[in-house]
Amino acid sequence: EHSTEQIYNEIAYPLVEGVTEGYNGTIFAYGQTGSGKSFTMQGIVDPSTQKGIIPRAFEHIFESVQCAENAKFLVRASYLEIYNEDIRDLLGADTKQKLE
Repeated sequence: EHSTEQIYNEIAYPLVEGVTEGYNGTIFAYGQTGSGKSFTMQGIVDPSTQKGIIPRAFEHIFESVQCAENAKFLVRASYLEIYNEDIRDLLGADTKQKLE
């Protein structure tokens, strides 16, 4: 019954704040097929309240980078899917390629 905006603000925002301070962060979505994991992570563009955790986190991180002075940043992200013991990076060039 929560919007992805509420979920982001309550759960992911503090984690992403830590990432902007140099810590690693992981959001782990677990559940049955069709339970809404991908929707929560990706969301939809319109209405903007249903934008997913990933686009919200990217906006948050890049706004922080843009506002920072006298600092260098290396931003690295992966969106891993584990299904039937196969691992894929959904942000990779070939999303069908299995990772070791």
